[in-house]
Amino acid sequence: MLRISFSSAVRFALIPILTSTLLVGCSNSSRVRYDSPQEAYTKGMEAYENERYRTAGEYFQGVFDFGRTHEWAAESQLFLARSYRGDRQYLLAANEFGRFIQIYRSDDRVPEAEFELALTYLDRSPAYDLDQDPTEDAIQKFRLFISRNPNHQLVPEAQKRILELREKLAQKMFTVGMQYERRGLFRAAAISYESVFDNYYDSDVADDALLGALRSYYAYSQESVFGAQAERLQKAEDNYDRLLQIFPQSPVLKDAELVYEDVQRALAVFTEES
Repeated sequence: MLRISFSSAVRFALIPILTSTLLVGCSNSSRVRYDSPQEAYTKGMEAYENERYRTAGEYFQGVFDFGRTHEWAAESQLFLARSYRGDRQYLLAANEFGRFIQIYRSDDRVPEAEFELALTYLDRSPAYDLDQDPTEDAIQKFRLFISRNPNHQLVPEAQKRILELREKLAQKMFTVGMQYERRGLFRAAAISYESVFDNYYDSDVADDALLGALRSYYAYSQESVFGAQAERLQKAEDNYDRLLQIFPQSPVLKDAELVYEDVQRALAVFTEES
């Protein structure tokens, strides 16, 4: 016959009580309360409009306790993503915007969500002197938005954002050229400066980059063997010509003219000696 000790009986009797206590404790620890998807959505919108984004996100997440096919689901998914972005949780925001685009493909707000998805990458774009992978990702997302929605009213804004991000990449590459030049690595500096113009000709530093290439090729020629000087001086001259033709009103032209005069004198000497 099975025998149960008094202490074992007490433990068995306490299990339902302890389980109930734990469940009540977990329920009370929740920060939000709702009894229906509509209530969770309504409270989420109220929190969102009052910029309590973390609380809003909890309510919008709660909407999905009741499934994803009811009338409040799509709106809650979109505002869950916006809440994460408002709370500066950009990776989570990107994930939720992507989920909205994937699940609710026929929703009229998908283009808007695609634009806002790109904004989450823009939000993560760091200062130009740091790694620029998020910046390049943001440009890609804005371009994808434009290609999918060429007539959307947000296209001009997307194009503006792309220009801003490209400016940052240009500044990054220009800074690399300056660093090489300061260290006396003139060939690397010249190549970096030329890359700025070749890739970001529409940036604010494009004319400065041509001046940097002119200056660096001239300096590089001066430390080169005699037979290689003419080629490097010619590259310096080519960059001056590009600067003069493309940016005839550039404020850096005066500095460029001084370097160009040195280039012409060096070329004249080379011609005489050769």
